[in-house]
Amino acid sequence: MTVSATVSPVPSAATTETKTGEVAKAEPAKVEPAKVEPAPSVTAEPAPKPSRGRPRLGVVAREVTLLPRHWDWLASQPGGASAALRRLVDEARRHDAGPDARRRTQEAAYRVMTALAGDRPGYEEATRALFANDLDRFNQLTAAWPPDVGAYIRELNATVTPSP
Repeated sequence: MTVSATVSPVPSAATTETKTGEVAKAEPAKVEPAKVEPAPSVTAEPAPKPSRGRPRLGVVAREVTLLPRHWDWLASQPGGASAALRRLVDEARRHDAGPDARRRTQEAAYRVMTALAGDRPGYEEATRALFANDLDRFNQLTAAWPPDVGAYIRELNATVTPSP
């Protein structure tokens, strides 16, 4: 039995977005011969139909499903349902800003940690320490990893101070 494998001369690389920890695998670029195509003909496109709402202000219409008692309450609020919902969302964002930022930071550190150190010794224990906000234990476990990987993950995790 013969087994053959194709080995890429250039290894693939992974990049991470620092704020979210999203990992994107970057493949080596393939060089294709250039193709020359004739320029497309210019045709007049009809003007876009004006849409409802206030798109210039960034207002986006979406569907919300609520119970009748919720709609009744929203209808009784000054400014109507949309204004009441905007106020409720703004208040919730102000109230939960710290815990939400901490959760996003942990999730970003977790994604990067999984991609870069998922096979490292102490990975699972470091994950537990990360989500338990045990910063000392987390730093201790990640210190045994390659210096650049551990330092990057600790830096990501330290961008927001632990919530009480």
